[in-house]
Amino acid sequence: MKKLIAQVLKFGVVGGTAFLIDYGIMIALTEFCGINYLISSGISFVVSVIYNYILSVHWVFDVDKDGDKKKEFIVFILLSVIGLGLNQLLMWVFVSRVHVFYMLAKIFVTAIVMIYNFVTRKIFLEK
Repeated sequence: MKKLIAQVLKFGVVGGTAFLIDYGIMIALTEFCGINYLISSGISFVVSVIYNYILSVHWVFDVDKDGDKKKEFIVFILLSVIGLGLNQLLMWVFVSRVHVFYMLAKIFVTAIVMIYNFVTRKIFLEK
């Protein structure tokens, strides 16, 4: 149980910093570059996923050090693509259908996708 709590806390640190990267890039691209929120949200998500991958496999999850890194990365990318789809769908629903301001919607969406990310990465990446 201690290990799981420590892992959740590490995931929270990685996820929190990944969120700051994701959120900051999204706002910068939308507000300063005039890019549509769905496009900027997708770009920012991809950048944060790369950051998240590096820290997740080296610090958060107990991955097989001798395992196939190519396979591990492909699994991570596939899970992340699903997460990106979930991110985009939820952003569209919150902003276009529920009429939540995109900056606030991103916070809600990130919390939902973060749960998905932890559960799926724990299932598919840990030995």
